[in-house]
Amino acid sequence: MTCGTLPKPQMCGLLAKCLQFHIVGAFIVSLGVAAFYKFAVAEPRKMAYADFYRNYDSMKDFEELGKAGIFQSAK
Repeated sequence: MTCGTLPKPQMCGLLAKCLQFHIVGAFIVSLGVAAFYKFAVAEPRKMAYADFYRNYDSMKDFEELGKAGIFQSAK
């Protein structure tokens, strides 16, 4: 029986190859998470604030809080 020779292990440049793979993977994952946050959290929040302040009357709110007795220094 003849034995086949084993391939030589890669010793030179192994760390650089692994680091390159993981850096590219981390960059892609971080871009994905940033895009997910922008479209799933930031945009709906921005639209909710815009809808709220489109019809918000600060003077009416101030008068209602004054009538409720929240303020001690304002009449």
